[in-house]
Amino acid sequence: MRYYQVLLADAKYRSATPLTYGYEEELKVMSIVTVPLKEHLVTAFVWEEVGKPKFATKTIKSLVSNQTLPPIYINLAKWMAEYYFCTLGEALRQYAPSKPSMKPPKDELAVELVSPQLEFKQPLTTDQAQTIAAIDRHKGTTVLLHGDTGTGKTRVYLELAEKVLARGQSVIILTPEIALTTHLALAVEQKLNNPTYVLHSQLTPSARKKIWLSILEADHPVVVIGARSALFSPMRNLGLIVLDEAHEPSYKQEQSPRYHAGRVASQLGVLTGARVVLGTATPSLTDYFVAGNHQAIVRMKTPAVGVKHTIVKSQIVDLKNRSNFTSNPYVSNQLLEAIRETLLAKQQVLIYLNRRGTARLILCVSCGWQMECPNCDIPLVYHNDEYLVRCHTCGHRQTPPNFCPNCKNPDVIYKSIGTKALADSIARLFPDHSLQRFDSDNETGERVNELYSELHKGKIDIIVGTQLLAKGLDLPKLGLVGIVAAESSLSLPDYSSEERSFQLLYQVMGRVGRGHGKGRVVVQSYNPKSVVLRSAINRKLPDFYEYALADRQKYKFPPFSYLLQLICRRTTLKGAQSASEKLAESLRSKKLPVEIIGPTPSFFARRGKYYYWQIIVKSKDRKHLLEIARATPADWTVNLDPVDLL
Repeated sequence: MRYYQVLLADAKYRSATPLTYGYEEELKVMSIVTVPLKEHLVTAFVWEEVGKPKFATKTIKSLVSNQTLPPIYINLAKWMAEYYFCTLGEALRQYAPSKPSMKPPKDELAVELVSPQLEFKQPLTTDQAQTIAAIDRHKGTTVLLHGDTGTGKTRVYLELAEKVLARGQSVIILTPEIALTTHLALAVEQKLNNPTYVLHSQLTPSARKKIWLSILEADHPVVVIGARSALFSPMRNLGLIVLDEAHEPSYKQEQSPRYHAGRVASQLGVLTGARVVLGTATPSLTDYFVAGNHQAIVRMKTPAVGVKHTIVKSQIVDLKNRSNFTSNPYVSNQLLEAIRETLLAKQQVLIYLNRRGTARLILCVSCGWQMECPNCDIPLVYHNDEYLVRCHTCGHRQTPPNFCPNCKNPDVIYKSIGTKALADSIARLFPDHSLQRFDSDNETGERVNELYSELHKGKIDIIVGTQLLAKGLDLPKLGLVGIVAAESSLSLPDYSSEERSFQLLYQVMGRVGRGHGKGRVVVQSYNPKSVVLRSAINRKLPDFYEYALADRQKYKFPPFSYLLQLICRRTTLKGAQSASEKLAESLRSKKLPVEIIGPTPSFFARRGKYYYWQIIVKSKDRKHLLEIARATPADWTVNLDPVDLL
């Protein structure tokens, strides 16, 4: 019997100390094995061979692969454990060859797919060629590729990847949404003709393990495409990491380790020497500020296809002026006329509203009663197609009332339209045209990635949906974008709401006028003169960034400070409040150079049977936040660098 110390890749193991197990055969350092941990089998990595211990040991269950994990990933896991205040086991868990499936797998092979419109036989535009040269020249690890919508960033990624593969190195390309991975994979295979793996959390554990082992055991350079978790693919000779749509909040993981894929990618680039490219049309304020200070921004402005200066006609409609809404209470006369003209020209229409459901508020006009979730104390959303009201936080559902339960008045009204009611309303106005709604309530067979071929070919005349439509769609036949309520994201009480609203507006407007021909944008707004809206509709990113960065600096939000969010969960309101006040008092007594805000109830203060309170800490020095994190009780959620405080 031989004996080995192993590092456990499991969140249940809270220590960073290796454990000792026995095994009959010789194992290489960094071999991947499975070992028993109490009643479970977990993945582990062989750290070193040791002599026979004086205590009884359990036996390693199996050797997963003859190939070893590159040691550099242990260094990255140790960095993550320190930087994001998690256990080494939680960090190493990201490298385990399989993870539980979050959703049932779909048979994607049965879906007709279209790759992004990339003319590989066409020469690079001058802008693309200059961009590639600038990225190659850059001496640092990470480059922010700030490219306007339609400038051909995907082509740049693939040209860079082709160079890296020719050097015998591998490539990781991340996307913010699993739905976008298949289309990107098709483009990669079309351009690069190289072994390509798609890796994400919707795969079954067995499918994920098979792909993971194929990557580990590959004796040639590979391309891995996927959502956030694909960053932890076991690559041997990594040369390029790309984060497409790098501004997206989904790159931040909400479970421990609460890492941001962009920051981890940069550290992986430092450890491996790989180039890291953060590609986006709307960089986050923090990325824009930091990259600017390091002269690490590469700019793209010229459309990749069609005319160099595509004409996009923009119009803002004041929602406060109800004379603009004589035909429909939600869609203005101006937007309706634009829809008619666009359909008459045989072009597509995209109508954007970032609210799901049929109605967002259910009210009694007599006493003011409002229907709220019994678990979460937030408004329930009415879904007409199911004749149900649903909570989008905890999942509670019930049938809507016929009368007010408070005053028994039957005059209960449904207000604040959602995508389902909007789609129904527009379908009645244009019955001779095909219409499809896209939001997170779509069933199998109705999702964007499953109907992308029909969208791309123009077979769907009118597209109605939420922010799902703002990401990565290239629709050559699209002639009009209509935005029903520009302020839908601005109403959130969070430091990042203006930034997120600007990004969404800019991105969804960017679906039209991508070099395919003339386009039109009609925006309905309660505040037509807002800096956020004007900057987005006029494509003036510098105007918004100047305004927003000044605001962030005034109130000491990122990038001018680091943030720590501490969240307490208790079964009673009094318990949550008491625990939060006690911790806040303890933290203030340390007299660290930090600003402590709160405690206050969380934005979603009640979810299910639990009450949530939070404390926010700001500091110019991140080490002070780590010191506070270490002093926080284990039953609190510790979130460093949150992308929002909701």
